[in-house]
Amino acid sequence: MLYECQPEGKVRCNLCGRRCLIPEGSLGVCAARKNVKGKLFTLSYARACSIDVDPIEKKPLFHFNPGSQVLSISSPFCNFFCRFCCNWIISQQRSTTQTHEMPPASVVNTAKRLHCAGISYTYTEPTTFFEWAYESAKLAHECSMFNTFVTNGYLTPEAVDMISPYLDAATVDFEGAGDPIFYKEVMRVPSVEPIYQCLEAMKSNNIHIEVTNLIAPRIGDSDEKLLKLACWIIGNLGEDTPMHLLRFFQGGDMFEVEETPTASIEKARKICCEAGLSVTKWELRDDMTCPKCGTKIAIKGKYHGSTSARLKILK
Repeated sequence: MLYECQPEGKVRCNLCGRRCLIPEGSLGVCAARKNVKGKLFTLSYARACSIDVDPIEKKPLFHFNPGSQVLSISSPFCNFFCRFCCNWIISQQRSTTQTHEMPPASVVNTAKRLHCAGISYTYTEPTTFFEWAYESAKLAHECSMFNTFVTNGYLTPEAVDMISPYLDAATVDFEGAGDPIFYKEVMRVPSVEPIYQCLEAMKSNNIHIEVTNLIAPRIGDSDEKLLKLACWIIGNLGEDTPMHLLRFFQGGDMFEVEETPTASIEKARKICCEAGLSVTKWELRDDMTCPKCGTKIAIKGKYHGSTSARLKILK
């Protein structure tokens, strides 16, 4: 999906913001797509490398179908190269040798068998297994299940438009408050602009959005940039858009930076007026209003009950 033929047998991939121009016989930057005689093929279709059942709050999605369980799936590959990636073993895999086949029908049947309310395409970057996610999401909707992406936000507006009929919610991950230098030096990402374009496309397609921001000490914890990001979110996505602040933990090959102090998270919380990493209790009426004052709360979907109750069912 989403490629254009170019002169001399090359193809341009329009799936992510890199828009790779790929010569015949070569791979795109993500290594998930290959030019074979002037046609672009996906190497990640139905190749599962990780599967699990998660509470929706783990994504994190706190204002979308609270208390529900989702089947989380992924394929190898990524279009980012974050030095701190906690899933680097699968995201930086450059082949499908350590995967097994899982067609879309199997994805949906597994979700139904495990009593999941929806499917989350996560762990690595769902953009790189777009066709598998697209067809699985389409089948999921036919079975009254929702679909969510946990993404770095590098989908092109064309990709967002294509998946939007079947994508209900997305967690879009920022790192270092979107600092372009941080993205270039630590993640090998040439520009952050495609992320903002992706978010605006999601907003216009009525996809529920929640934003995360990783706060890395010294190199990605600018108060000024965090405030700028929060203001952009409020101005462009709306003041009801949840923003989650994440601690940095050493991972990948990035051990020269210490873990984020709690004080830094508390300070960031004051700047953004938004926080939350775990759910201890839900107190909601079925119509998503406050049980005390009756105020309507900006939550999409329906209340599925407490996470702990759902986990007991799975056990």
